[in-house]
Amino acid sequence: MIPRSTWLGIASRFGFYDDGAVRIGRCAPRRRPSRRQAYDPAVSTSSAAPLPVHRAAIANLGCKVNQAEMDGLERLLRGAGVQLVDLREEADLVVINTCTVTSRADAKSRQLVRRARRTSPNARVMVTGCAVAVEPELLAAADPAARLYDNDQKSRLLAETTELLGLPDGVARPTFSGVEAAPGLAGVAVTEAAGDRTRAFVKVQDGCSFHCTYCIIPRARGPERSLAAREVVDDVRRALSSGHREIVLTGINVGTYSDSGVTLPELVGRLLTETDVERIRLSSVEPQHVTGQLLAVWTASGGRCLPHFHIPLQSGDDTILRRMGRRYDTAAYYQVVARVREAIPGAAVHTDLIAGFPGEDDAAWARTVDFVGSLDLAGIHVFRYSSRPGTPAARMVGQVDAATKKRRAAEALALAAQARARFAETRAGGEMRVLFEGSLADGRWLGHAESHVLVAADSPDGAPLHNVIGLVRAESVDPAAPDRLCGRLLAVDPPRAGSAPKADLAHETLA
Repeated sequence: MIPRSTWLGIASRFGFYDDGAVRIGRCAPRRRPSRRQAYDPAVSTSSAAPLPVHRAAIANLGCKVNQAEMDGLERLLRGAGVQLVDLREEADLVVINTCTVTSRADAKSRQLVRRARRTSPNARVMVTGCAVAVEPELLAAADPAARLYDNDQKSRLLAETTELLGLPDGVARPTFSGVEAAPGLAGVAVTEAAGDRTRAFVKVQDGCSFHCTYCIIPRARGPERSLAAREVVDDVRRALSSGHREIVLTGINVGTYSDSGVTLPELVGRLLTETDVERIRLSSVEPQHVTGQLLAVWTASGGRCLPHFHIPLQSGDDTILRRMGRRYDTAAYYQVVARVREAIPGAAVHTDLIAGFPGEDDAAWARTVDFVGSLDLAGIHVFRYSSRPGTPAARMVGQVDAATKKRRAAEALALAAQARARFAETRAGGEMRVLFEGSLADGRWLGHAESHVLVAADSPDGAPLHNVIGLVRAESVDPAAPDRLCGRLLAVDPPRAGSAPKADLAHETLA
């Protein structure tokens, strides 16, 4: 039998105290409604016949996986002649993809559902995503007439949307990988009116079993599972045939990708050999998944795998990392970044940082600031810790007060701005290939270089540069934005075979 003192030591290390009681490892059980109560259309929807769909609104919260899942639906609606409008405008159909990563995200999800019903009282409202998976009863209360679909039921959402649109069999249907799939037909091109993005987010994996103490996503998304490699290859081919020139592979924990022995590095290798993909990025990859094999694929790709990695850190203090349940310490993280830069000189490394996690005192925060400064990062995504009911961190001792969290987050945002500006400055004077995405108010075109740094340049002949990859000499830092470069377009890269350029689209204005 393990002595009580040992259990107390473990509990103290991870902070699992709640009003003097010791709770190890698991969240307290919560009573949840049955699936029929939460999801059966007879219970959760109105019996009124839906209106014809002429106008639709999509609201998308949360991560790039959610974005990938909604991209295909958006293109399906555009292709069917449905006008896409803002959620603040009246619509016949509203689809809300929710997030539950924080209690604030939950509240915003419910707020959007209520707003949708106020704005469009007669609309068919479809609500899906992680908040539905975790707390469907709260969303049902926000709008009893809404149709609810948890993450396992998104295929039903797609089927019902297709029926609402009255589309015949054989018309290209979306998948939740982010690109279209036609029944029995691989490589079908999307209609030109359907696409308005230069890059495609292709979902290759879902779910997570890491159980970080601040995170509800394993409960919302379930354990890791991966799309078949052949499906990913087909999805990428479809994205390229529709004109996308960059592919972002995304998932909840993309580094855990595994399909019958095919790992993430091997999947990327297949995409390089079996498709004409021009540019590949990863949306995010955990430090322990940045392996020598992955870096070898990157270096052997001839520049098609881009020198940009988003590697979450979350904290620069080892005690806080242990309390978070992260699977590395600062020394290991530092070595990962060093290996990336040794394999790919000049690679841009971005990270995530949580400010104000329970137990983070002034000394721990100071160590985080010092460690982040030692990494010479190209960008930092900053999150102020928000207690998420149902997670171990919500019950930990040492909760940080709101004012301190706000102050630390502001300090981290200042570090992030400095990192972006410093990285941009180091790239001035060099040449880079930029995928142009839209135009600024002054007429210049703006896009991301391989390293993800923003670059603005004029079109020499005034022709639109949307979805054009151009060789640009970065001449200076943009005085209007210290994290952006001003460049001169030297040449344009023709699309690789199978990656036909999209039709010219209206100029976009980027903030």
